[in-house]
Amino acid sequence: MRRLMVGLAVCCTVLSAGGGGAAWGGQDPPAEPTTERTMPDAGLVDLNRATLAELDTLPGVGPRTAQRIVEYREENGGFTRLEELMNVRGIGERTFLRLKPLVTVGSPDER
Repeated sequence: MRRLMVGLAVCCTVLSAGGGGAAWGGQDPPAEPTTERTMPDAGLVDLNRATLAELDTLPGVGPRTAQRIVEYREENGGFTRLEELMNVRGIGERTFLRLKPLVTVGSPDER
């Protein structure tokens, strides 16, 4: 038990004394994984230009809902406001509030 305590104390001392990089070959440890989407244009998915695959990666959007988003924009000439997303079957207020910070509406004419 004493050896275990001494071993732990040594490890903690090495890591807390700035030796943390040594455990990673003199480099900083890898960054924590993030759940944020990283897309071009400030990380936002453009509802008027996104592919089915891009839409499918959004939280609460699966393949069916992604297809419905594409169909909606084709039938209506694109999205003009984010709130129109709630007109797509399967996207209610709760899902919309999760998606709102992740999406944008570019000019439908530039598709």
